[in-house]
Amino acid sequence: MGMNLHAQDFQGKAVYQSKTQVNFDFGNRNIPEDRKKEMMERIKKANEKTFILSFDKTASIYKEEEKLEQPGERGGGRGPRFGAMAGTDGDLYKNIKEQRYLIKNELLGKIFLIDDELETLEWKMGSDSRKIGNYTAFKATATKTIKRPNMSAIFRRPGIGGQDNEEKEKEAEFTIKEVEIVAWYTPEIPINQGPGLYWGLPGLILAVNDDITTIVCSEITMNPSEKMEIKAPSKGKKVSQAEYDEISQEKMKEMRENFRNRGGRGGGRPN
Repeated sequence: MGMNLHAQDFQGKAVYQSKTQVNFDFGNRNIPEDRKKEMMERIKKANEKTFILSFDKTASIYKEEEKLEQPGERGGGRGPRFGAMAGTDGDLYKNIKEQRYLIKNELLGKIFLIDDELETLEWKMGSDSRKIGNYTAFKATATKTIKRPNMSAIFRRPGIGGQDNEEKEKEAEFTIKEVEIVAWYTPEIPINQGPGLYWGLPGLILAVNDDITTIVCSEITMNPSEKMEIKAPSKGKKVSQAEYDEISQEKMKEMRENFRNRGGRGGGRPN
């Protein structure tokens, strides 16, 4: 490879394509098929993204690449987005040395700074390998408990007569499940980084997937000519991930109530 990775100041940039499959349950609202199709298309588009991971030896920043709106694209493919609700929508800073992550997020015009410990997954190394671009990547798997907002619940109508069972409501807002994570990492770039909150393998993670999201690296630039600044975000109200989740859950509740109060009819489009 001829790369001097032992140099103190090496940097790199990896571009990732991320696709999330969202099964949106329209419940029993009578929406015409073509409208449903259009909504599903928009949700699908909103959940196909490009991210850039800028990294050095100890830290990285993972951020979504801003898409330019295509002419004639209504609302720029805005549909319910998983990240926005799960509190991983801002730039994500991961410091491997300190095993901490920071995310600066805006919620309701307020800036929050999520500051928490990186989760350590118990990776099991496999012997399978595959080529990703010019790199040889090896397989590793781990089990992770994933908590996700349940998009359908936001726009679901309450039960008959509006007498909703509180517990059922709560449970519907999030789904929590154990998921197998499959990652492919390359020892040719010997750093413990990866896309999203993934890290902890003896090489850069080039591809990773859970039950609904697939993230694959499409290009890597080592030591780009332009020096990058990989520094932790510092502005915003400091909260832990759990605190942030609670605040955004409250937010979802409000959204849902507003949606219902508008009658939840086809006319009130969720933006």
